[in-house]
Amino acid sequence: MRSAVMAMFAVLTFSGWAYSPEAAAQTSGSLSPEEIIERFAAKETESYEAWMQYTYTQVAVIRVVSLNGAPRNESMTIESEIVFNDDGTREVRPLRRSGRLRSVRLTPEDEDVMLNINPFALTEKELPLYNLKYEGKEKVDELVCYVFSVRPRNTRGDRFYFEGKIYVDDQDLQIVRTVGRPVPERRGNLFPEFETLRQVIDGRYWFPVWTHADEKLRFTEDTVGIEQTLTYENYKKFGSKATIRFGGPEPEAGE
Repeated sequence: MRSAVMAMFAVLTFSGWAYSPEAAAQTSGSLSPEEIIERFAAKETESYEAWMQYTYTQVAVIRVVSLNGAPRNESMTIESEIVFNDDGTREVRPLRRSGRLRSVRLTPEDEDVMLNINPFALTEKELPLYNLKYEGKEKVDELVCYVFSVRPRNTRGDRFYFEGKIYVDDQDLQIVRTVGRPVPERRGNLFPEFETLRQVIDGRYWFPVWTHADEKLRFTEDTVGIEQTLTYENYKKFGSKATIRFGGPEPEAGE
């Protein structure tokens, strides 16, 4: 298993995937797009089930910037502890909130989307909700990846769906990067495009460590630049004293 890398936001899944013979020919080895999808979906399921055995800290920072990218001295930080209950439900426990936004209003729906991003939605159970199309191969950091575009088969109901691209490491066959946005957009709520990067945790699981969106949102009255960054820190398995800190030094023995 190779060190560090990437993967993104999602609320993903899939059902019929479309691809052309030309696109299928671009996959390396003897794996077809269908086989790649089957394998990464199985690993997504395994990672998601493991993820529910961890607690972690989630820090969300929202900044308003001018159209030329300069900060406007408007920001808000929301820090939460994330735990999974015995019944599998995810609980967001607020720790602290600071700052204030004046140019935009953070609606309950905005906050729900931001704080409850599910990076493991492309599991075997959820596959029938999406169409996937193989797009070829691209380099992500030092990894060569299969790229698939993802679209929901429909957007009915109260839930959000993912629309965008996923990047699958061609060796481990794990999703290492995703780029896309929640759909459908609803009146008064325009969502930016998110990118999420993953990192190997405990030498086995690709868990999210960073999600970022940087986009100009056009509202009826104005156009506003918004930056949203989420970091997922201090991964700790239930019953374990080991702590995983993203981008920080390893804890010394006895800590």
